[in-house]
This record gives sequence, C-alpha cells and structure tokens, in this order.
Amino acid sequence: MANQLLDDRFFERLSAEAETLASGEVRAPSRLKSKIYSGLVRRQAQSGPLLSLSQTEAAGHPLCVFERLLGGSPVGEKAKSFNPCRVCHARLLAERIEAAPIFWRHCPYVDFQRR
Repeated sequence: MANQLLDDRFFERLSAEAETLASGEVRAPSRLKSKIYSGLVRRQAQSGPLLSLSQTEAAGHPLCVFERLLGGSPVGEKAKSFNPCRVCHARLLAERIEAAPIFWRHCPYVDFQRR
C-alpha cells in the first residue's frame, strides 16, 4: 500500500513537471538517466574488461576527479579498468535524488542533472 502511494506521488509529480515545461519538450528524469547509465556500464563490464583509465583519457575522454585519482595511483592497468562509478557517492545520489547535489566536472551523473 505504501509503495503504491509513493508510486502514485512520483507519477503525479512527473506528470506535473512535464505539463509545466515551456518548450513542450518532455525530458526523462535525471534519476532514470542515471539508472540506465549505471545498468549499461555494468553490462559492459560483464561482457569483458573496460578500457583502463589511461586508455580512456588517451582516447580524449576527460576523467572525473575520482577517476583521475585512481588513474594516477601506482596500481596496474587491470585495477585501472575497474569502474569507480560503481562505488562513487555521485551515482548513489543521482539514482535516488532528482537534482542531486553533485557538481564536479566530467561526471556523467552530474551531466544528467542538468536541465
């Protein structure tokens, strides 16, 4: 019963937000974008190793502060292939809070919060 009430409130709020968009463009909630992104990266990691952080940066993709910290540490390339987003508090906040209070550069979860 409580879950149904929470679901109803969520969809009512979502509907109200969609109606108030001036441009008429409906955007997916940032929480949903975050959950989808996390799921895609998790599936990608299950199918094989991810690029190491050094390879990712060399390919022209910027690293967030935590990836940069791990990338600069004296560990092997295998450890640098670990996805630090899996344990990052930005992911947890972004998946649970719309307009989450996260602000660092080059974090995909921060990008999802922008409207």
